[in-house]
Amino acid sequence: MPTTLIFGASRGLGRAFTEHALRQGHRVVALVRNPALAAELRVLGVEVIEGDALDHQAVAQACSLAGNEAGVISTLGSFRQPAPVDYQGNRQVIDQMELAGLKRLLLVTSLGCGDSWQYLPERARAAFGHEVRLKSLAESWLQTSALTWTIVRPAGLQDGEATGQAVLSQGSEVHGLVRRADVAAHGLQLLSDEQAVGQIYAIGDPTLSRG
Repeated sequence: MPTTLIFGASRGLGRAFTEHALRQGHRVVALVRNPALAAELRVLGVEVIEGDALDHQAVAQACSLAGNEAGVISTLGSFRQPAPVDYQGNRQVIDQMELAGLKRLLLVTSLGCGDSWQYLPERARAAFGHEVRLKSLAESWLQTSALTWTIVRPAGLQDGEATGQAVLSQGSEVHGLVRRADVAAHGLQLLSDEQAVGQIYAIGDPTLSRG
């Protein structure tokens, strides 16, 4: 049974990863700040450490519980959230993984990060460009770490059942939408794919439209 440690597990994309990993038979460990959401995840079978990703001791405790053979997924983000975890939270994850001897991290950021900033429309830059720039800092921190990493940059995230039509791409302009469930399915596969180490992927679904 593989162990997957998830940061950001309680909501949104992180919750999609959590549910997909459980369906795949993984032992899932999560760091969760909200006690009510922590209780929900425990009912599902997740081993939960209650704490904040900005707290290095809480992150270290989650890493210790998972064990150094665990694969790690971070979907941490702070859009409309008070704590700026996009960079500092992800940096804590990266640093504490190194200290604990964990190696494999899938970092989920967003379109517009790093060299894809050029493809981010002006409206999007105005709406959430600050968070995208912080996520770009997290990507850089990861790329200069000792971890074996993969980065995934999703298009606009949408709830709903997986379509099975999401496409991973590299080095091309991507816009539009993608279901959280599809990102989770592809991301979990990438986590165990040696060919994905050191790679950056965008993911979008050409069958979905904002209209």
